[in-house]
Amino acid sequence: MAKRKSTSPRSTAKTTNPNSASIEATRPTISRDRIHVFGVRHLSPMAARDLRDLLDEVQPTIVLIEGLHDATDLIRDIVRKETRPPIAILAYTESVPVRTLVYPLARYSPEYQAITWADDHDADVRFIDLPSHVFLALQPNRVPASAPEEPATSEEHSTPADDDTREDETNDADSRAPLERPKGVYERIAESAGESDYEAYWERRFEHLDNPGAYRTAAMAFGEQLRDLREDHPQENAENLIRESFMRRCIDEALSEGHQSDKIVVVVGAFHASVLGDEHPSMTDDELTSLPSLNSKRTLMPYSYFKLSSQSGYGAGNHAPAYYELLWDCLNAPSRVEADQKHRGVDDLAAGYLTRVVRELRKSGTHRSTAEVIEAVRLSRMLSSLKQGTAPVLEDLRDAAVAIIGQGDRGVLAEPMARVEVGTAIGTLPKGVSQTSIQDDFNQKIPSLKLEKYRSTVKQDLSLDLRENRRAKTEASAFLDLNRSTFLHRLALLNIPFATSQNTRQASATWGEAWQLQWSPEAEIALVESVLMGETVEVAAAYQLQQGIENATTVAEAAALVKVASRCEMLPGMLSARGKLQELATQSAAVADTAGAAHELTTTIRFGDVRRLDTAPLLPLVEELFVQSVLGLIASSVCDTAAAKKLMTAMDQLNNIALEFDERVDEGLWIDRLRELARRDDRNALLSGYACAILLERGQMDNDELSREVSRRLSPGIPADLGAGWFEGLSGRNRYALLARQSMWSQLAEYVSQLDEEQFRRSVVFLRRAFGGFSANEKRTIAENLGDHWGISAEEATDLMQSELSDDEQNALEELNEFDFDEF
Repeated sequence: MAKRKSTSPRSTAKTTNPNSASIEATRPTISRDRIHVFGVRHLSPMAARDLRDLLDEVQPTIVLIEGLHDATDLIRDIVRKETRPPIAILAYTESVPVRTLVYPLARYSPEYQAITWADDHDADVRFIDLPSHVFLALQPNRVPASAPEEPATSEEHSTPADDDTREDETNDADSRAPLERPKGVYERIAESAGESDYEAYWERRFEHLDNPGAYRTAAMAFGEQLRDLREDHPQENAENLIRESFMRRCIDEALSEGHQSDKIVVVVGAFHASVLGDEHPSMTDDELTSLPSLNSKRTLMPYSYFKLSSQSGYGAGNHAPAYYELLWDCLNAPSRVEADQKHRGVDDLAAGYLTRVVRELRKSGTHRSTAEVIEAVRLSRMLSSLKQGTAPVLEDLRDAAVAIIGQGDRGVLAEPMARVEVGTAIGTLPKGVSQTSIQDDFNQKIPSLKLEKYRSTVKQDLSLDLRENRRAKTEASAFLDLNRSTFLHRLALLNIPFATSQNTRQASATWGEAWQLQWSPEAEIALVESVLMGETVEVAAAYQLQQGIENATTVAEAAALVKVASRCEMLPGMLSARGKLQELATQSAAVADTAGAAHELTTTIRFGDVRRLDTAPLLPLVEELFVQSVLGLIASSVCDTAAAKKLMTAMDQLNNIALEFDERVDEGLWIDRLRELARRDDRNALLSGYACAILLERGQMDNDELSREVSRRLSPGIPADLGAGWFEGLSGRNRYALLARQSMWSQLAEYVSQLDEEQFRRSVVFLRRAFGGFSANEKRTIAENLGDHWGISAEEATDLMQSELSDDEQNALEELNEFDFDEF
């Protein structure tokens, strides 16, 4: 008779306190020797298949799984019908510095299959690794400080279940260093077996074991050998001893509850499988009490195959999750299960993988035939046989695909293979399952801000008018768009990919914003992870902002954070960022940096009115940065062209500040410095010319003064690069005013006509760059001005401009086009 199908496994019916003293009292009569221990690699399809066979054979009354002990209560949600892997158990500390553990589960994870088997057969199931509050306290080195700019490359997410098979973390860190590092344990294993990497070694020797029970035996032996190889990791070994002692305690607990030892199946990493017997003692009450502890919380979260892959930095021992799911499907194909050939499914893997690669290739418009797939399958099997394999591994399939389907070009297949190997699967959870506080806050904000329709997988545009709607009847309605903007900026600060600013409005329209919104499970994941920084969106954003302020090392970073704080309506954060900016500014002598920071502050001040944020405290700092930048301008103008380009931007910014805040800043000081820079011959000529252009634009230089300066700069005694460079700076702004000055163009024509061939070639570099930004109409006007000087009518000049180039002229122009003008 079939057993009753329970609505959830009995994971909570007998969840007892691990501190129970009764375990020690009964320990002498308890034996663990007859329990069934199954050593696995996390995310191993063959392990999952063999494990289910063992469970069918033993029919255990309880299944004990290596996983966070206090996450056992989450099992009821893991087995719900609406739950679709990949998912993950997330554990995190409630205090800073935040520490976190992620325990991912795919459909083919041995742990997930053990859980679903227990649910189907009405067996108890629980996790037996250290509780999260202990595990997190033992691992301070695994969770670095928050790094908001690079969330995907940190090592803050790891899974305790995979410690036995992943590369040493020290070696992972070393791999980023430019110096050669010592080879890790797994690299040495792969090398000794003649494999290119550990993944190929593991797949060939474990995932393709086609005899029932072979995986369990091989994994047990491998785990024992691995313990000997890793004796030189004292810190990690000490942690493993603690974990294993606790696991044995949990096994003793199950035995003390009345479960027969031969009806207990224990699923752990292969590294731990050999040390769970009677010859090793269990953790005592005193030992458990003495362990460090941190307040922690746990939740379930959707996960993705991309995060599971090594490409995202979350590679929990599986570089090709979609590929391994394909292997799982092959092992469990209905035809093979019915024929009792469960383990021969690896024979179908090669054809399945290569067919999918070709299918993806066809989507991009490149056709490949079925015959090529067949030939690639044959080649992959030949490559496997060369290494005594029973079936091709992923490395063999890749090489065969490149040789036959890609016709030797790996680049053609890079994207199709990535899609087949990594995949795009994203897990789902039933609504409300293990909701975190920040998710609750988000879900409350969405309807109140009338953003429900944008929580869709389809991209939608949203335009915001931040000004008060005076016709609205309530304050919430009057400032709806402003509150939306604040909320979206906070999400952006938290790196939650829900809304993307489009920046389509003009900079002067401080009241308008354009966004593009699209919801995805990835956004849900990022939202869940943000709870590590705060219980609500506002609190988490404030924490993230403060972390950024503390880590800021340049005035540009600090100034940008001031603007972020303003747009997030966080006055304390804005004041903190202002203090950091002031501190960094005193240490900086770079005019481009301080001028840019001052400009950033003025943008924030303009936004302050519409955002109901008092930006008056920023004004004194604008004055300080303005004076500091202006005083440093002359000294900084002894520089090359690349630095001069940055200083030209700084001069624009300072000039705009002087115009907009003329009552607050020392405008007279700015004009005086511009005059001095315009007169100086020992500064970068480009900057001297640009200073003249600003003075001319502000009405601080008349025609006579300009003519004298042109005559002085564009004279035969001045080197060509200095003269033409000065003109490039002069033409950098206010071009219409220059076009109307006929005398200046005459002087320029005379100057160029007097240059010898070498000087002319040098001057062309700067003149071409100077005129490169002029429009066609402006260039035509210049030609007409020069035509008047040379006695050519405007019509003749226009005809010459439009006439076809001679061969010599075309060749000369091509030489100029190939010249790298930016080097000068």
